[in-house]
Amino acid sequence: MLYYLFKRLLLFIPTLIVITLLAFVISVHAPGNPVERLLTSAESGDMSASVTASMQEEKQYWAHRLGFDLPVFYLTIAPLAWPDTLFKIMDKQENAAAKSLLQQYGNWPAIENYRISVEQLCNTFRQLPGDTTLISPNGKNEMYETDRQAAFIAYSLPAASDAKVMPAKLNALEMHCKKYPDSDMRSIRLQQTRLAYETMIASSVSWRNYFPVIQFHFENQYHRWMFGDGNWLTGEGSTFSKGLIRGDLGMSYVTRMPVSEVISARIGWSLFFTLLSVLLAYLISIPVGIRAAEKPGSFYDRASSIILFVLHSMPAFWLATMLLMLFANTDAFRWFPASGVKPISGYPAGAGFFEKVKLSLPYIVLPLIAYTYSSLAFLSRLTRVSLLETLQQDYIRTARAKGLSEYHVIYKHAFRNALLPVITVFANVFPAAIGGSVILETIFTIPGMGLETYQAIQSQNYPVVIGVLTLTGLLTLTGYLVADILYAFADPRISLSKEKA
Repeated sequence: MLYYLFKRLLLFIPTLIVITLLAFVISVHAPGNPVERLLTSAESGDMSASVTASMQEEKQYWAHRLGFDLPVFYLTIAPLAWPDTLFKIMDKQENAAAKSLLQQYGNWPAIENYRISVEQLCNTFRQLPGDTTLISPNGKNEMYETDRQAAFIAYSLPAASDAKVMPAKLNALEMHCKKYPDSDMRSIRLQQTRLAYETMIASSVSWRNYFPVIQFHFENQYHRWMFGDGNWLTGEGSTFSKGLIRGDLGMSYVTRMPVSEVISARIGWSLFFTLLSVLLAYLISIPVGIRAAEKPGSFYDRASSIILFVLHSMPAFWLATMLLMLFANTDAFRWFPASGVKPISGYPAGAGFFEKVKLSLPYIVLPLIAYTYSSLAFLSRLTRVSLLETLQQDYIRTARAKGLSEYHVIYKHAFRNALLPVITVFANVFPAAIGGSVILETIFTIPGMGLETYQAIQSQNYPVVIGVLTLTGLLTLTGYLVADILYAFADPRISLSKEKA
């Protein structure tokens, strides 16, 4: 047994690596900019096109804390023209513009010089706001309005890469500077930018894009996600992340809490409903399935089959809605609360465990029915079919020929072998507990992992989604391991010893 468990645990390692790689790839390619979501500074209308110095510092802080100032993976296959520091351009639009310029001109030193001159030009527009005291005869501060438009054009240059758009923007800025000759510093910066732009075009070496090279990066986003920003083996010295292997699933973009704390706070109710519904389903379905298999074709078998088929055919969200309309509706039967798992005002101060159970019991009846009915119907039919097949085996005929009672034939000989398909279903219990039932928890407003996952998807809170995905993969492997162990206990023909393995 131990040898078998050791082999299965060794197989977990490559499987977990694949799962983490898949989760990481999804997180990297998820839409949206996490740094933008974490910024606390409110953006006014004027600031929508500009970025203040404090916002720049905050962006850099969050990018460094999340590891976005690192390359994505250990190696990168890129064109010869691409520098190994391209990942340091953290803004996605500006990064895409830099790549586009590289594809067009291939000369990174010239492109970098152009980008630096554009950045200096933008800083000049930020540092020299227009005179707000000059009011024109028609009541408008024309210079101030023109400055805003020119600044908007300047701020859009870092993300521009089109060969027609860039000179058009530079021409527009040049017209602005000619209109207001007192903006000397802007004119100087603009001339430097235009010169850098023309140099970039004149020194084009686009052929460098046709030769791929491999770039290696020991410090990268995946390494940090897996092992943290401290010592990769011991975790010592970590500042922002201890790594996935030490249980650090990252930080929620919404609450800024560790994802592990978010999951810990939510998983309790998901585990409660999942495990309790599975327990009820097994306790009810197995006797029902055995009774139907004992006398196939009887009235009980036909009646139970019809009822179970009807139950199994009803979608969970539909039945949950019907339960709420019938038993949590003041126009029908107001027997149970419609949402939540406890009173809105909370438990009374000093309430004991049983008092809390009594207060929460009305809240869990309808969700528990919705959780249980489908798996109950499925397991009952599975038990019946599996037991009927087992009862047709030769060793069952031999047992009956020996004169054993029907009770001994079914429960001592056939039942254990018939449990194998039922045990297979048990492997799905663990991932269902962490993933939860998104639909049912949303309908009944159960504060579990299903509702949390749904809200995380809606708010693009990807660390929580990726954390749930990673833990679900881990628990799926655990579920199959537990199922394998149960196989050995249920069927003596299955041996997990070293000699039989």
